[in-house]
Amino acid sequence: MAAKREHDIVLFGATGFTGGLTAEYLARHAPPECRWALAGRDRAKLERTRARLAEINPDCAELPLLHADVTDPGSLRAVAASARVVITTVGPYLHYGEPLVAACAENGTDYVDLTGEPEFADRTYLAHHATAQRTGARIVHACGFDSIPYDLGVYYAVSKLPEGVPLTVTGQLRASAQFSGGTYSSALTAFSRARQMARTAKERRRAEPWPKDRAIHTPLGVPARDRETGRWLVPMPTIDPQIVARSAAALPRYGPAFTYRHTAAVKRLPTIVAAGLGLGALAVLAQIPPARTALGRLRKPGEGPSERRRAKSWFNVRFTGEGGGKRVVTEFAGGDPGYDETAKMLSESALCLAFDDLPATSGQVTTAVAMGDALLERLRKAGLTIREIS
Repeated sequence: MAAKREHDIVLFGATGFTGGLTAEYLARHAPPECRWALAGRDRAKLERTRARLAEINPDCAELPLLHADVTDPGSLRAVAASARVVITTVGPYLHYGEPLVAACAENGTDYVDLTGEPEFADRTYLAHHATAQRTGARIVHACGFDSIPYDLGVYYAVSKLPEGVPLTVTGQLRASAQFSGGTYSSALTAFSRARQMARTAKERRRAEPWPKDRAIHTPLGVPARDRETGRWLVPMPTIDPQIVARSAAALPRYGPAFTYRHTAAVKRLPTIVAAGLGLGALAVLAQIPPARTALGRLRKPGEGPSERRRAKSWFNVRFTGEGGGKRVVTEFAGGDPGYDETAKMLSESALCLAFDDLPATSGQVTTAVAMGDALLERLRKAGLTIREIS
């Protein structure tokens, strides 16, 4: 049924910073047969975005513009019913995201976003996973820097290790980049809702099926020095290990016992201390409404670094995998993680769902489960480095 719809892809949020970069990527790289459209609540802003895209690709001058407003569920249902895949960059998702997930789940429409918000992902699983399974919709969160480099990076490392044995993978992130106002706003929201986040995560653990014959662990651990590189490995309490764990739970290829450690690699111990103090202060201040409001004014959603600054940004995630007497080292690397590469990963995820021959899945699923090898190949062709080092 979805194949007969008016649009292959609809992008909601193209007038924002990251959404604009996503629109530009699609203008340059969507295949000629791709029928795509822009959606938003401000027609004038959409028209200006379309005019900018037409300068990149003249064919974009005729892009359809659809009305979509998060406060108008009917408009979101109409957009979902018209599309095979919906992309949304409208966050913080905890505030603005659920009505669109609901519309896509109800209409059997595939959905991709950029969320790094664990509470949002858990809430949509509890509320909409069963509906999406029934209608055939694939709800795929975290299709940007959160969490594709880690989810697909681990997936790739596991493919290089023996089958049927316990496996351990450690990810080490190094990066030089600035992150968006939207990312900052999402982090501030998460810090302010620690108790609600923990409660929702507990509800999901009770509701979500989990393999009884396989063990999956994502220990947080403590900072430790890596003997091979000499860097300090700092545990990162982000959404990424949760995504990796759910891929491991769904895919028996991860072995009878699987452990993933998620870290940032830094040269100097004082860097760890300074970062910890900064995050701790942000977490405390986010609990105080006036302070949270003031912090929210520092960086607003829709803001981001210049093209020149983004051109200097980069990231590299090194994965060390061990199991069955074998050890592999792989990497997933690219340019600016928070914007340019995120727009690329999000766009290619949508194109993959729309056009590639994929495993039969439905419900709320991860990128590794829904797209796996097909998305890895797309991202390689798009310029990301995904390779075995040793």
